[in-house]
Amino acid sequence: MHDHAHEHHHHEHGGREPAPRRALMIALAITGVVFVAEVAGGLISGSMALLADAMHMLSDAAGLIISLVAVVVGQRAASATATFGHRRVEVLAALINAVAVLSISVWIVVEAVRRVRDPQPVETGPMMVIAAIGLVANAASAWVLARHREGSINVQGAYLHVLVDMFGSVAVLAAGAVIAVTGVAAADVVASLLIAALVLPRAWQLMVGSARVMLEQVPEGFDVEVVERTLGEVDGAVDTHDLHLWSLDGVSVLATVHVVAASGVDRDQLLDRVQQALAGLGVEHATVQIERPEHISHEKVC
Repeated sequence: MHDHAHEHHHHEHGGREPAPRRALMIALAITGVVFVAEVAGGLISGSMALLADAMHMLSDAAGLIISLVAVVVGQRAASATATFGHRRVEVLAALINAVAVLSISVWIVVEAVRRVRDPQPVETGPMMVIAAIGLVANAASAWVLARHREGSINVQGAYLHVLVDMFGSVAVLAAGAVIAVTGVAAADVVASLLIAALVLPRAWQLMVGSARVMLEQVPEGFDVEVVERTLGEVDGAVDTHDLHLWSLDGVSVLATVHVVAASGVDRDQLLDRVQQALAGLGVEHATVQIERPEHISHEKVC
């Protein structure tokens, strides 16, 4: 009688909400209108902070378009040529988004430094009116996206952008008030640098997180040693090897592992216990191979 390694695939689909296209479309429409208003307002008022915020809104609009495309592609079902589906497209979009915002932030800093050397007059009236409109619009976008951000790294990135834009609008309003009261035009430059300071760490975090997913690194919050130790403590398991942890979309966690069964152990029952242990750790999809100790000589561990 031949002994075959027993493989099992465990899927957890329960209740995952697809990334909401409607929410992204609403946010895109609002962002586009505010971008046009801020460019016009920045040119009329001469406000560097307003133009800086407009450039960030432009990056948001581009990011939201990328996000919408990614959502449409990402929701396509798995196929014979894409057996995991297309959720990774959303992560790629989030990565492009983050890089774009980082680039815009660098431009803001460079332009602000230039303004320090060559101060420009600022008309606070149009500047503050447009900033107030931007604040209300960004708050509306943030509210629309906030309800869906936990289910998609892509929507999380879009939410991040509009949230930072809200702070940017507040900074522009504050700068306008300072200039109106004191006449110190440097407040405009300070506000633009503050916007960049708000943007940079969040964009960097999103870029690093997306890159980790693209490189199939162990998802944040998971420790390989802890997973191995937990599986090693499962009744009937004498060893584990070839453990891999990764994520397709930055939200769900996948795993593959080989578990060596003790002599005389019912391998079907052991498989159930291993799956239960992995589910307890938060692994939503696992492929487990139960094998005898001598099987290791017949495989190539990676």
